[in-house]
Amino acid sequence: MAGTILYLHGFCSSPASWKARLLSEEMQRRGLSAQLFCPQLSPVPAIAMAAMEAWLATQVQPVTVIGSSLGGHYASYLAARHRLRAVLINPAVVSALEADRFIGEHENFHSGERFTFTAVHAQQLAEQIALPDPRRTWLLLETGDTTLDYHAAQAHWFGCRQSVFEGGDHSFTRFPQMLPQLIEFTGL
Repeated sequence: MAGTILYLHGFCSSPASWKARLLSEEMQRRGLSAQLFCPQLSPVPAIAMAAMEAWLATQVQPVTVIGSSLGGHYASYLAARHRLRAVLINPAVVSALEADRFIGEHENFHSGERFTFTAVHAQQLAEQIALPDPRRTWLLLETGDTTLDYHAAQAHWFGCRQSVFEGGDHSFTRFPQMLPQLIEFTGL
């Protein structure tokens, strides 16, 4: 049985993000385009996860979830609930974040769509914390990430496979070099 990759983008991002595009191009190059699902996530956490739960309910093949930043938080949650493999790239540790910093008006980096993130949304994120099986989870971090503290991610996902690279930034600059290993990890 082949399998599918579910790629979850970060806060204010989209399937047009750099990593999503590179992953899509690599999957296409390998003839695996049909085995990648990279949806536009709602900025409302409860709606985003309800949509992913509905999509997962339709899947018969194994799914590996890959998430970056806030998508890493979502990936961890879904992997724990559904016993999935997960790759977490510079993921958000919601319990270590100051939710107030995100409350307010935001604009999607790619579409320009504006949205308001509220205290209710922050509470929804806090209710979505779950740790996946560390034997099925791979954490990818760069120490130069100034958006999120990589130490918090190391501690939160303690026990899972961790690859920590010096330098870089929140975008995870080593993503192109890691693509072959990521796809191998998914089992495709």
